[in-house]
Order: sequence, then structure tokens, then C-alpha cells
Amino acid sequence: MLRLTPVVKNLLIINVVFFLLQQFFTSIHFTEMVSLWKFGSVNFAPYQFLTYMFAHGGFGHILFNMLGLVFLGPLLEQFWGPKRFLIFYLVTGIGAGLLYNGIEYFQVSNVESAVNLYIANPDPEAFNRLVVENIESANPAIYDFIDAYAKNPDNERLEEQSIVYAKQLYNETFNFGSMLGASGAIYGILMAFGLLFPNTELMLLFPPIPIKAKYLVLILGAIALYSGLNRAGGDNTAHFAHLGGMVFAFIMIQIWKNDRNKFY
Repeated sequence: MLRLTPVVKNLLIINVVFFLLQQFFTSIHFTEMVSLWKFGSVNFAPYQFLTYMFAHGGFGHILFNMLGLVFLGPLLEQFWGPKRFLIFYLVTGIGAGLLYNGIEYFQVSNVESAVNLYIANPDPEAFNRLVVENIESANPAIYDFIDAYAKNPDNERLEEQSIVYAKQLYNETFNFGSMLGASGAIYGILMAFGLLFPNTELMLLFPPIPIKAKYLVLILGAIALYSGLNRAGGDNTAHFAHLGGMVFAFIMIQIWKNDRNKFY
């Protein structure tokens, strides 16, 4: 029978409470307040590095994250003790948010540079390139505008409108989209389990086959890296947050191995 340890139990309760608050307090935009927004966004607040990991995007999202927590978390809490496990969970979750937001900020900065470059030298070909390279799923109307602009490259009104569109692209990229969920911390738990108990067999849900922890960690890490670097249009998964949780987990475990008696 599954036995919940104190910290895992409390984390489970907090996640469920947050999820319920998300359902009942939509009018005050609770989810938007606790999600993690990009650095510099009008919606960003430092506390979100903590709160985002307790909010979720739907029942399936929280279900699978909590399954990972309750199946693997107790083993690590018993191995490390409650205090160290809680520190590990929070640091990997916050670290996942930091890595994800850092990469997002870098990507937004690239968009800003592209927009500024276009504004300095606007023309139909450059505008088409700006849209194709920086918008994953644009409104079809923008392509009608591109066609009209290409047919009338010397039209000042169309040129001015293209600059307006370019500025809107930057503003939407900068202020649109947030991250939420415990996945970063859960991937950190998976990494820790794979490092500490590499030959322990875990049973996958889909497909229901056993796999050693070390191989599961390698596969999930490779998927997170590949998916983050080759993100498909419409993919809303924060792959670099998953990778960030694993990276911070690896770093923490190495520190603890080398400095066991001085960590606290």
C-alpha cells in the first residue's frame, strides 16, 4: 500500500488547494496571478517563481504530476529526510522556472532585435521574413496584408501599417504566454531517483512496461532537450522547464555528495 510521507502529503494538499482555487476564482484571474510570466512582462512578479509550481492547466496536468510526486517522492523523502527533500523540491522547481524564463527572455530579445532591424529598413520582403521567422501561427489576415504590401512596395500607408504590425508582434511575444505546473520539480525528482537508484525498475503507465530508472531519465532528458530545441507550432509544453528541473537536480545531488555535512 502506498504510504505518503509528511512533506509529500502536504505538497499534494497544496497542489490540490491551488487547483481548486483556480476553478473557483476565475473572476479575479487567480491562475494568471500565480503563473510564471516572462521577465519584463507587465504580468511578471518575482513570487511567481514559487507559486507557478503549485498551479496546473487542467485535471490531466495535475493528475500526472501528482502521480509522479506520490510514487517517487516518499522514497526520496525517506532517504534524505523531510527537510532536505523539501529544499530539493523547491530548488528544482524554482530552478526550472529560472532556466525556462531565461531562455524565453533570450528568445524575446531576438524578436526585439528583428523588429528593430525591420523598423529601420522596412520593405515587403523583410516584413514577410519577419513574420515567417517569428510567428508560429499567424492570423491568416496577416498573409493577405503581406500579399498587398508585396504588390505595392512603395505605398507609404502599407509601410506604416507594417511597422505597426511589427511592434504588435514584439508586444504580443513579450506579454503573451505563461508557465505553470509542478513538472519541473517532478522531473527533478525523476533525475534524483535515476541517480540514486539507477537500477530500480519503474513501471510505465503508457505503455505498461518496466524500465530501469537510469534509462527512463536519459530518455526523458533527451526528449525534453530535443522538443525544446525543435518546438512545433501549437506546442504549449514547457520542455526547457522539464530540462531545468533535471539540471538543478543533478547539480544539487553533486553538491550534497561532496559536502554532506555542511549543507545545512
